[in-house]
Order: sequence, then C-alpha cells, then structure tokens
Amino acid sequence: MSHYSRITQNPSIMGGKACIRGMRVTVSMILGQLASGKTAKDILVDYPYLEEEDITQALQYAAWLAEEREYVLAEA
Repeated sequence: MSHYSRITQNPSIMGGKACIRGMRVTVSMILGQLASGKTAKDILVDYPYLEEEDITQALQYAAWLAEEREYVLAEA
C-alpha cells in the first residue's frame, strides 16, 4: 500500500478506516459521492481542502482492494 501516499489509516481517526491524508474524509465517502452521481469537480467544490489527486488515489485504492484473487488450495 506504500504507493498510495495520500491514503492513511490510523485507529484514532475514523476508527481506522482508510482516509485521505489523515483527515476525517474516508475513501468510502468519496466513492459514495461518485456512485451517487457527483463528479470529481463537484466533490472538490464541496470539500475545498481535497485535491484532485486525493480522488484519483481513492479510486485506485478501491480498485486495488476489489481486485479478484483466486487461490488454488491443495487437496487434503
């Protein structure tokens, strides 16, 4: 996860959820806004302390988490 420099996790901030740069803005909040039809520009207007790269990394991080992995288990 080291290549996601803007995504932080701290147990004392938002219960350890993935946040943007240590702020109380979670990756899931950004994804929810996008899923509900808001554009990145809309989010940047609503949250002026965010930057475009924050939204980009939130999407990249979510894609990384959702990546399918198939593990073949050895037969017993």
